[in-house]
Amino acid sequence: MEKIWLKSYPPGVPAEIDLRQYRSLGELFEQNCKQFSDRPAYYNMGVTISFGDLERMSRAFGAWLQSKGLPKGTRIAIMMPNCLQFPVCAFGALRAGFTVTNVNPLYTARELELQLKDSAAEVIVVLENFAQVLQQVRARTPVKHVVVTSLGEMLGLKGLIVNFVVRHVKRMVPAWDIADAVRFKDMLAQGAGLELKRVEVGHDDVAFLQYTGGTTGISKGATLLHRNILANLEQACAWLRPFLDESHPQVIITALPLYHIFSLTANALLML
Repeated sequence: MEKIWLKSYPPGVPAEIDLRQYRSLGELFEQNCKQFSDRPAYYNMGVTISFGDLERMSRAFGAWLQSKGLPKGTRIAIMMPNCLQFPVCAFGALRAGFTVTNVNPLYTARELELQLKDSAAEVIVVLENFAQVLQQVRARTPVKHVVVTSLGEMLGLKGLIVNFVVRHVKRMVPAWDIADAVRFKDMLAQGAGLELKRVEVGHDDVAFLQYTGGTTGISKGATLLHRNILANLEQACAWLRPFLDESHPQVIITALPLYHIFSLTANALLML
């Protein structure tokens, strides 16, 4: 069959992709963090973390998860808006051999309970603004471990002001009480002293259990293998690379939420 569509490809765009470059998203992450460790990775609310910072903190999170005795493929739920904690948790879970299930932080208690049950998530990292919603349903879900973070937790001294305003001025954090919850900073401190064990993760392992918004009924989970995501990234990169000056760092502005599959792929993963 003649591939007539190739005639419309811009110069420099290959006809095929090579999926052999990376075995997993964790490998993609580690190789690029090593190569660009001093470069800025994420900038949020006036604070920048480098790829080296991101590697170190995600390693601590992954090691902390492994210390809980969780088997490979365990679902790790992340329930937060765009903040610096998101990539730390997402990449840390993937590196440790687990599956990420992103949760819309605006979910009602009923919607949250449905996803946590359906995904069989055993760990959840949640922004404190939404901890009260989790508290309502946690007992009816498989969740065994809860990590709670605040909006200003990774913002240094500025974070103290951010947290004060969010909690006491705008009153955006409803009272919550989850007795066994671990604070994000304490979790990182514990994980920093642990070893991240190497787990064999390949193309056929599940990277994300990604849920729809439920606009056509109840929210449904799509199983995305490492192969699915890597292939998508290679295709997008094949089209993007000819138009970039790779001698300079590239910047992408992330307006859409990273828990959404488009932003997760195009912003968090493609630019990596």
